[in-house]
Amino acid sequence: MADGISSFWGPVTSTHEWCEPNYVYSSYIAEFFNTMSNIPAIVLAFVGLLIAVTQRFEKRFSILHISNMILAIGSMLYHATLQRMQQQGDETPMVWEMLLYLYILYSPDWHYRSTMPTFLFLYAVIFAITHYVVRFGIFFWLHYALVCLLCIPRMYMYYIYTHDRLAKRLAKFYLATLIVASLCWLFDRLLCKDISHWYFNPQGHALWHVIMGFNSYFANEFLMYCRAQQRGWNPRVNHLGIFPYVKIAKPKEQ
Repeated sequence: MADGISSFWGPVTSTHEWCEPNYVYSSYIAEFFNTMSNIPAIVLAFVGLLIAVTQRFEKRFSILHISNMILAIGSMLYHATLQRMQQQGDETPMVWEMLLYLYILYSPDWHYRSTMPTFLFLYAVIFAITHYVVRFGIFFWLHYALVCLLCIPRMYMYYIYTHDRLAKRLAKFYLATLIVASLCWLFDRLLCKDISHWYFNPQGHALWHVIMGFNSYFANEFLMYCRAQQRGWNPRVNHLGIFPYVKIAKPKEQ
């Protein structure tokens, strides 16, 4: 904690702290950079939501973009307070969001339409309650990594069956940002003791937030393109400045 600045939120009760000194810039924000770095993710998710609504995509994509915003807001509250309750408000939506990705990725080929959303909903509720009661530690990260890994084979299948060059570029941006963000996360987590002695803190965890905001945006747009292709909506990738987005042309009967 910085000299002369007290904590508005009281003692730290979260199970994790990150490689950033607490309460340096404000008594209301424990980890300033880790908190503010979630803002780009909220903005990008809002842009994605506008695209999904104006292009009349299925509601699943609106919910996906909203879940991205909820996750970023939960992360802001966690890093601002370093309280156990807010930590769960960050970690639980992380799992819920990945369950939503599993639904979007696998539901097109699922023959029993009601079983998958019912199972995933019940799983999400049970996980949230169990995580609150048991307070998972390393098991949370192993579980989260497993759920993420379940998405990769399907994303790869969508990639190899996509022939549009600009759409494939969205998938490549998704993979590149995922790798870079993961390296930033590991760098901040594993080398924190060394970084604390450096003159300049590269803020690896804050960079993780920013890059993962772009990662989610690219992933969502690529999945929107693939879904539009499945529905015969003639998707194409346009650009608004430097931002790629998917434009569709639904048949009139739809």
